[in-house]
Amino acid sequence: MEDNRLKGKVALVTGSRRGIGRAIALALAAAGANIVLCDNVKDDGKLDEVAAEIKKIGRTAVIITADVSKKTDVEEMVTRSAARFGKIDILVNCAGIWIPGQTLLECPEDNWDKVIDINLKGTYLCCQAVGRVMVKQRSGNIINISSKVGLEPGTGAGAYSISKAGIIMLTRQLALELAPHGIRVNALAPGIVKTDFNKELWQAPDAVRQLSRGVPLGRLAEPEDIARGALFLASDESNYITGATIAIDGGWQVAAPSGGK
Repeated sequence: MEDNRLKGKVALVTGSRRGIGRAIALALAAAGANIVLCDNVKDDGKLDEVAAEIKKIGRTAVIITADVSKKTDVEEMVTRSAARFGKIDILVNCAGIWIPGQTLLECPEDNWDKVIDINLKGTYLCCQAVGRVMVKQRSGNIINISSKVGLEPGTGAGAYSISKAGIIMLTRQLALELAPHGIRVNALAPGIVKTDFNKELWQAPDAVRQLSRGVPLGRLAEPEDIARGALFLASDESNYITGATIAIDGGWQVAAPSGGK
């Protein structure tokens, strides 16, 4: 995936410690971008490992610990990023949580607040703070991570589905508001991706076989599949696309357009 289509660009990637965020950060770096790595957890060394991989390919990586659900953390993250590089060309909002197996009737208020605050409010706060920097620059590119269950309901998705649907409308509204400033805003809607986020699911062979049968391409997604979509949206190859939500699900949505299965 290494090329120079993002040479000289600066990308801020939230939730970049592992999974989809990690894969996107590495893909953007391989394409020439310098990366601000952001996550709420730093003590386990995973952010340092991602930074080391980025530096190994000759790009700059900066680590900032922040809780995206807190406005003060987000504003400090953006201020530090802009001060370090003088600009922010790309924002990728990957930070998110999922509390599985809860219907909306079962969901405790604390869990609802946690999911909505991190997934939806966190995405909004990052878009708002980075968007202000991009408006001053008169250019920028924002990529939000939604989900297949943001496009249609999913069994056991609960508040997660609501948060991801909200991200889609947030993306569309921001695309409308920011287009006059030369800023594009798009979203990706992955299906099931093989990450630590849901490893109990995809590490079970029977579950993988059953789920894969519902995917026309016959397999679950790897984080790199989503990263390639993000790279496309981050590059000038998509310079006439804004307000879009692209499903990266192996054709799952068209095979089962309704029913949440």
